[in-house]
Amino acid sequence: MSSTDILMKPLVSVLQMLRNRVISTEELLHRTYTRINETKSLNAFVSVVEKNDNLEFCIKDDRSSILKGIPFAVKDNFSTRNISTTCASNMLRNYVPTYSATVVKKLTDAGGTLMGKTNLDEFAMGVGTVDSIIGPTRNPWQYDFQHPNPDDWYIAGGSSGGSAVAVATGASYFALGSDTGGSVRLPASFCGVVGLKPTYGSLSRHGLISLVNSMDVPGILARCVDDVVFIYNILSGNDPRDSTTVQGKVEKVVIEENPSVKDLVVGIPKQYHGPDVSPEIIDCWKWAADIFSNNGAKVVEVSLPHTQYSIVCYHVLCCGEVASNMARYDGLQYGHRSDGGFTEEMYAKSRNEGFNESVRGRITAGNYFLLRRNYRKYYEKAQKVRRLIQTDIKKVFDKGSGKNSGVDVLLAPVTVSTAPQYKTFAQKTNSYRTVEHDIYTQSANMAGVPAISVPVRLSQAKLPISLQLLASNFNEGTLLRAAKFLENASSFQHPKFDF
Repeated sequence: MSSTDILMKPLVSVLQMLRNRVISTEELLHRTYTRINETKSLNAFVSVVEKNDNLEFCIKDDRSSILKGIPFAVKDNFSTRNISTTCASNMLRNYVPTYSATVVKKLTDAGGTLMGKTNLDEFAMGVGTVDSIIGPTRNPWQYDFQHPNPDDWYIAGGSSGGSAVAVATGASYFALGSDTGGSVRLPASFCGVVGLKPTYGSLSRHGLISLVNSMDVPGILARCVDDVVFIYNILSGNDPRDSTTVQGKVEKVVIEENPSVKDLVVGIPKQYHGPDVSPEIIDCWKWAADIFSNNGAKVVEVSLPHTQYSIVCYHVLCCGEVASNMARYDGLQYGHRSDGGFTEEMYAKSRNEGFNESVRGRITAGNYFLLRRNYRKYYEKAQKVRRLIQTDIKKVFDKGSGKNSGVDVLLAPVTVSTAPQYKTFAQKTNSYRTVEHDIYTQSANMAGVPAISVPVRLSQAKLPISLQLLASNFNEGTLLRAAKFLENASSFQHPKFDF
């Protein structure tokens, strides 16, 4: 079997091959390192774990472990013991943690093999994975590996673009990302993989370097829904190190090979029919609604009336928390320290050298919103709007008697278009890009509900089109069942890229 065939197989299939000794963990590791090298021009990895270190781990690994040496990757804003964690920023270029994030440790304890840390927008502030100290990550779709053009390629999406590309190309069977306003679902959509943003609190945030504490969640990227379910069941549950995780056990998700949707009520948010959404995405959305309806689900239109304020509300809250979280990087206790004279001079110079323009812009905006004279006008008002957005979504999922209630899942676009070309994307500011591409994703973060991006078909330009499903808090079982149904119905084919 060729490397391409085995590296693009579902995780659950490869685990069976390892159990039956059709392939060894060592051989799988060799093939994965070869793939990482073959796709180096995509710039998906910030750093790669030394091959000999991982070979030693595989030899020691117990073959009865859950993951049996399966290669995986982690976004470079999760702390990893003795492995640099940069957040793609000069501010943390030399940071080597002494511990691993809980979700990373759970995967290595289960026998997974960490291949490396993946690229992101600096401190996860972006939607393209283009603002990184190591340069942008490129989308493998419509990319000429034999004769790459430095100007003619599509963005991977962000901020977890490196993780999405690693999974899409077979350089990793699955990967961790973080999702604050769509940073897992957006790159998953652009790169044609599945991206899960779990319920806030179902996965530990311990060791995930903070961006927006009230919205950040670890997310899972894989090539199929079954693989996402498998990894979610390993990672979910309470963590004593993270007070925001759910108390008690999280129920394990089990879905059938061909799940039924006859008992589901699928909601179509009417406010998501925006004027800027690509006709191809609208057509795909209508097709999916018909598929659910034709297979017994009840499809209804629902209203989320405060959606129109959502992206502006998100921007204010995001910048406010960013300003607070980034204050710790002062060159004295944390982060890059510049050569300077007086304390104030060193402090200013360290932050100017350590943060890029996009990060400094959000800090400045956040500090403005948090000024005493502005706090009630902007930040406090945004918190009130956030509560209205949460209430809208909660009402839709509540099994009440109202016309706009009783929905099991919402079906919506992930973004307004397929992946844009870099040369077009780069002309826009970071804040404008966020407004344009996070418009349909960030509401789930403000409400804390789970959401998933599922690839459905290809556009005329042969780029992936994905759709998004949302469910109520801690209802990942229903969400993933609906996602599996949509995946089966679409029969999306992962390509064998010409490496």
